[in-house]
Amino acid sequence: MAYTILAVNPGSTSTKISVYSDSSEVFTKTLRHTNEELAPYKGVIDQLAFRKETIMKALEENKVELKSIDICVGRGGVIKPIPSGVYGVNQAMIDDIKNVRYGEHASNLGGVLALEISKEVEAASGKKVNAVIADPVVVDELNDVARLSGHPEFPRISIFHALNQKAIAKRYAKEQGKMYEDISVVVAHLGGGISVGVHKGGRVIDVNDALNGDGSFSPERSGTLPAGLIINACFSGKYTKEQMKKFVNGKGGVVSYLGTNSMLEVEHMVEAGNAKAKLVSDAFVYQLAKDIAAMSTVLCGKVDAILVTGGIAYSKSLMAQLKERISFIAPVIVYPGEDEMGTLAGNGLAVLKGEEKIKEY
Repeated sequence: MAYTILAVNPGSTSTKISVYSDSSEVFTKTLRHTNEELAPYKGVIDQLAFRKETIMKALEENKVELKSIDICVGRGGVIKPIPSGVYGVNQAMIDDIKNVRYGEHASNLGGVLALEISKEVEAASGKKVNAVIADPVVVDELNDVARLSGHPEFPRISIFHALNQKAIAKRYAKEQGKMYEDISVVVAHLGGGISVGVHKGGRVIDVNDALNGDGSFSPERSGTLPAGLIINACFSGKYTKEQMKKFVNGKGGVVSYLGTNSMLEVEHMVEAGNAKAKLVSDAFVYQLAKDIAAMSTVLCGKVDAILVTGGIAYSKSLMAQLKERISFIAPVIVYPGEDEMGTLAGNGLAVLKGEEKIKEY
């Protein structure tokens, strides 16, 4: 008998849901939320009832019987740093999210929505239904030496695309007939933000802080900036705190130079002979290659492979340029896109099959 898994992935203006039968997708739907619909809610957690209602309606419209669901898996949010794995949604996690103890992000709702819907399923079916999250962005497995930044007031922290990075590294290991714990790879996730992580012994022992201005620039994040110039800008009186934060995340990187956060659009600009777009595109690859090369030193150059994933990995021209710069280090394997919903569902299935234990938060 096949298991039915519900995966929930909240974004800032949408909620993506998927229903899987074992590892086969039954349906996936992106529920869009207008600014007018979200305007009445002061904080992310205040959107809980509204988003739950839209999910319940979508399940009904797609003829998914609540009693058929065996587990609810939510996208993990900005919670306390934890090792990789599947975690049960408990009161401690909910308290941290409601009190915005570690940060506010739409993904914080993932686990809470999973719990709320699991209660509805339990009421309809009379069976126990777990609500869990898997590999949230705050997965922290850094070696101690990687935490030092250069000043004790500003420790390096682990915030990255853990869900997709882990999934891609495990996929590569399986393709090689090996266990994830037995490979040493550098994984680069290329999306709205960029994270480059070192996977060794089943842990991500070093990775750039993809959210707070560390590493190469991305379509809408600045990456590492000259600290002295940032200090001068902060005290210039020209910018507010919120404006400075947007320079780092939201209005930095490619969009700050070219007015677009679409690398496909940048490619078209380059093809049309736009010299500035060509320079920014070249710099994008240049910085990314330097980050990947730097991370390879964490492994003393003993890199099994460099794995490149995320939406930008669909660009054949950018991948060709990147390979030209880094293929001397190790084989470069490209896995375009990301399958967050399939990965979330896969973690839920692993729990149901007894292959993965639920950890306590």
